[in-house]
Parts: sequence; C-alpha cells; structure tokens
Amino acid sequence: MGEYVDIDGVNTWFDEDGSGDPLILLHGGLCTNETWAAQMPVFAERFRVFAPERRGHGHTGDQPGPITYAAMATDTIGFLDKVVGGPAHLVGWSDGGIVGLMVAIARPDLVRKLVVIGANSDTTGIVPEVDDMFAHLSPSGDEMAMFRGLYELHSPDGPDHWPVVFAKFVEMTQREPHIAIADLARISAPTLVVVGDDDMVTIEHTALLYRTIPNSELAVIPGTSHTVVMEKPDLLNRIVLDFLCEEPVPTMLPIRRAAPNAVTP
Repeated sequence: MGEYVDIDGVNTWFDEDGSGDPLILLHGGLCTNETWAAQMPVFAERFRVFAPERRGHGHTGDQPGPITYAAMATDTIGFLDKVVGGPAHLVGWSDGGIVGLMVAIARPDLVRKLVVIGANSDTTGIVPEVDDMFAHLSPSGDEMAMFRGLYELHSPDGPDHWPVVFAKFVEMTQREPHIAIADLARISAPTLVVVGDDDMVTIEHTALLYRTIPNSELAVIPGTSHTVVMEKPDLLNRIVLDFLCEEPVPTMLPIRRAAPNAVTP
C-alpha cells in the first residue's frame, strides 16, 4: 500500500509491506519503487519494508533548485525520524546506495545494517564509458524510454516536466558524489558492499569502499551489470537476507578481521 507523508515540506510517497524490524529500500536514480519488484515481497516476509520515492522520482514531486545527494539524504533522515521513528536497516541501489552511505555517516543512530549495491562514493569510481554515455543521452532518446515511461506514469508534475528532472539528474551525477575517505571510515553500521562484475561502478572502487568502511563485507555478483537487482534477484536477495538476518560466521583464516597481534598459520 502506498501513501504520502510530508517530510519537511516534501510530499513524499512511500510503499509499505510486511511486519517485523524496519527495512528501508532506496531506489536508483530516475527510478521508481517498481524496480524493487523482485525484492520487496521477499524482504517483506522477514521485515516491515518501507520504500520512499525521493524528490523528483516516481510519485514524489520535484522541488525548486537542483537535485543533490545531500538533499536526498536529508529527506531520508526525515523519513526515518518521522515515519519509522527509529533505526532501520537500509538497502540502497545505485543513487540509493550513495544516499545510504551519507545517512549512515550523518546519523549512525538511525542505521542498524547498511547494504549498498552498485554505489560510488566519488565520481572517479565510475567507468569511463559512462561519461560518453551521458554525453549522448537525450531525455527523448530510446535509451531513456523505460525511465521516461515510469516518470510519465507516476509523476505529479506531469510528463512535460521530465526533461527538467532529467537535466537535474545528469548535472548531479557529473558533479557528485564526493564523500571523503575519512567520512566513510566513520561508518559504524555493519555494511554489505555489493557490485555486479560488469557494473558501471568499478570493482576497484567498490573494493575501496569495502576496505575503508570498518565493519564491512563484500559481494561481487557474477554475470551481472549495474541492474543486478533485476538481473539476478534470487541470488542477490539470498546474499542480502543472509547478511541482514544472520550473525557473521567465525572464519578459519582471517586476515582483515584478525584480532590484533594474532598469528596467522
């Protein structure tokens, strides 16, 4: 079931399902909650799932000024405070993962466990081919047909506003994010970093996130791209649920997680 809630002046749409501990799904850029179709019912079997659509996305209208990751993180914090009323697990894909990182840095008290899928902390983490792709994208082009269709179907701003939101999105992704390494190192929530092996976020950058965030785990999903949530949902869901629901296993030959001064055989 979906409904609106006012978050500091942003009339924010969210879908909700399930019961149990709260879990927040944060969709990707220019996407809607429909891209979580393979995750929401599965996660709702174990959790009370909330899926807010951020400003300029889906049923949530655009706001004056640019779209920024900082503004969307602030909106998400407001949603956690007002709707959830306390800490939750955060699962973010693409832009949603970036927002999740920023929320975990700014408000560690609101994040129990964090999952980031295909997320970058800096613009340098994107493969070079993406810059060329964005340079040739048009809001009316065939490549944007799916995103445009979702926007026109749901946006309260109407289909004519699509080029405006598209331009804001492209500008944001060309300039942001720039999350400092020192800030990533302050994330205290147990974190799962996920990437497709042919993602637009490089594996090297993903490994940097994994190595920088103190209490983190890493998963590379084989045979997938940036849209791993739709390409291999069963495998992804199993990995995410294992991380959220189970305690870490004691490994036999730990290196990164070895106790200080431990001797490795």
